[in-house]
Amino acid sequence: MPAATTRLLKLSGYLMELQRLFLFLIFSFSLVLVWDGWQRYQHPENYVQVEPVSQNTPAAKPAQLADRAALTPQVSVKQEGKILHVKTDLLDAEISSVGGDIVRLSLLKHPDVEDKNKPLVLFERGEGTHNYTAQSGLLGQGLPNHNTLFVAEQEKYQLADNQDKVQVRLVAEGSSPLRVIKLITFHKDSYLIDIDYELENTSAQPISTSAYFQLVRDGNSPKGSSAMLPTYTGAAVYTDKEKFQKVDFSTIEKGKTEYPKRAEDGWIAMLQHYFVSAWLPKDKTDREYFTRQLDGGLYAAGVVLAEQSIAAGGKAVVGTVLYAGPASSTLDDVAPGLGLTVDYGWLTVIATPLFWAMSLFNDLVHNWGIAIILLTILIKLVFFPLSAASYRSMAKMRVVAPKLEKIKQQYGDDREQLNRAMMELYKTEKINPLGGCLPVLIQIPVFIALYWAILSSVEMRYAPFFGWITDLSSADPYYILPLIMGISMIVQMRLNPTPPDPLQAKIMQIMPIAFSVIFFFFPAGLVLYSIVNNLLSIAQQWYITHATDVEAKAAATSKR
Repeated sequence: MPAATTRLLKLSGYLMELQRLFLFLIFSFSLVLVWDGWQRYQHPENYVQVEPVSQNTPAAKPAQLADRAALTPQVSVKQEGKILHVKTDLLDAEISSVGGDIVRLSLLKHPDVEDKNKPLVLFERGEGTHNYTAQSGLLGQGLPNHNTLFVAEQEKYQLADNQDKVQVRLVAEGSSPLRVIKLITFHKDSYLIDIDYELENTSAQPISTSAYFQLVRDGNSPKGSSAMLPTYTGAAVYTDKEKFQKVDFSTIEKGKTEYPKRAEDGWIAMLQHYFVSAWLPKDKTDREYFTRQLDGGLYAAGVVLAEQSIAAGGKAVVGTVLYAGPASSTLDDVAPGLGLTVDYGWLTVIATPLFWAMSLFNDLVHNWGIAIILLTILIKLVFFPLSAASYRSMAKMRVVAPKLEKIKQQYGDDREQLNRAMMELYKTEKINPLGGCLPVLIQIPVFIALYWAILSSVEMRYAPFFGWITDLSSADPYYILPLIMGISMIVQMRLNPTPPDPLQAKIMQIMPIAFSVIFFFFPAGLVLYSIVNNLLSIAQQWYITHATDVEAKAAATSKR
């Protein structure tokens, strides 16, 4: 027999077993998730300080301004300020009168990870917290920055039912050549916060200044993250030209960032699981994006707006918009590309339509669990012809299993003769040994894409199903769904022909147990998908197997 034919026979024999390794591939994917989940921990301490820019020096270039916005010189005296409270229908914020920084921000419509009766805290500052704040200021000698003391008109602000917005007005203290008023505006039914500076030049000479806006955060992952369910925590930059780019903390440490520094559009953000904060400058305005590692295990990501000159006695307004809230695909309506902060990974092209279809089902039934079931049925219908071909191949393999066993006993260790005899049998029985491979290969990326769609969509957070399943985005607290899935896997494997390789047969016997353990840590929504998919597969495979057995018996009877 020619060597090429021999190799083809061997390859066909190997590929014939690929279908039974489908679950093993998913198992390997699970182990990869564990490996990718290791996160490095940082230790938060002090906050970034700004080095003043001398007005006697030539106007700084944008890159120089960005560097100055993230410098951290030692400061001998720290200002003590008051905490201002602002509450809207969606946000509960605390603003420090020092710099007008937003030092605490609670999202009232999103429960905390550990206590559902409390709102999730996105921004927070202080020892024992995740140290995450929004800062801003002006660059220039003696101009107010985020270390400057401001005076507020009052200490508590509440958005009334008949109001569309509430505004905090802060007047900078000190002997600045500019009279500066910082305005922080919160809007009804919105996670957008306007940060503006009203500037008035009270001197006799023109003054040039730039405004900077930055998010300062430690490098720790948020509460609820785990190695089994790894998610991205770090910075991101978007421009129309370069599109969406992640800038992780380790890259910032090494100083090897490659995102566009200067642009006329886009935004810069800090991302964590389910939530995002982003500075959104107006389009067609020059800006400089920057990221820096700071002292105390902190990182800064921000933007410096183009420098402008204010004539003597003149006035100007400079500012931008801060988004701080849940990450969702609808954020593209807020700013181009902001919806990409929902991280579906490298299978976004598949995960996005899957979540879109699941959202349509949820709009109809108002239950994400039922929506997952309906989506599973839809996916099964789409792959029905491929699955049917796969199951027919396996059913025919069951029919000829006794003949294969005889061939194996006849040729023993003569692999070449064994492969030749097997191929002759497949040809006689009209069995395609590769028939079950394609459906398996296609369904693997669908499974992974759905995993990320469930894991990354904030809509799934705390989404209930029935009974004890109160959060489809987290693991089943009683491990009931993983056990049901393991049982369904055992039933499904009983329908498959026994692998001729004893080692492979043992692996397939252990697989349901191993998968049940692995799925203890997977989102309940994904386990629910696997259960429904297995049940539908069992029904389809049983029907095809039964029909094939009937056909085989009828054919055998007709030959007598």
